[in-house]
Amino acid sequence: MPHTYPYADYLTDSITRQLTQLSAHLFQLPADQVPQILARVLDPDDGVLGRFTCLLDTGAILAKDSAERGALPPEICLALSRAANELQDIGLDLDEHTSSLTTPGTPSAAKPTVASPLVVRRHR
Repeated sequence: MPHTYPYADYLTDSITRQLTQLSAHLFQLPADQVPQILARVLDPDDGVLGRFTCLLDTGAILAKDSAERGALPPEICLALSRAANELQDIGLDLDEHTSSLTTPGTPSAAKPTVASPLVVRRHR
């Protein structure tokens, strides 16, 4: 007898629910623990961002196969590939800064923090 609720749907719903719970939980954590959690989320190999990028890349490969068979419009494959590439670029940009987030078991090597405005001027 086939499952009435496919396992992939269960995983998708479970991951979505857990990410929602993690987001809500971040507000309850002490401020010094938030960077540690964010560093783990942004980890390019084992973090959420890296795994999500891999998921989109896998989806792009599968969509390409479907597009080549005529089952999907090629624009879907291209959009998934572009999204995976953009996320990888974002991950690389963030990776430069994750070292400044304290991770468990390592002392902060960063300079003492100084309050600063979060305004960045663009150079044209």
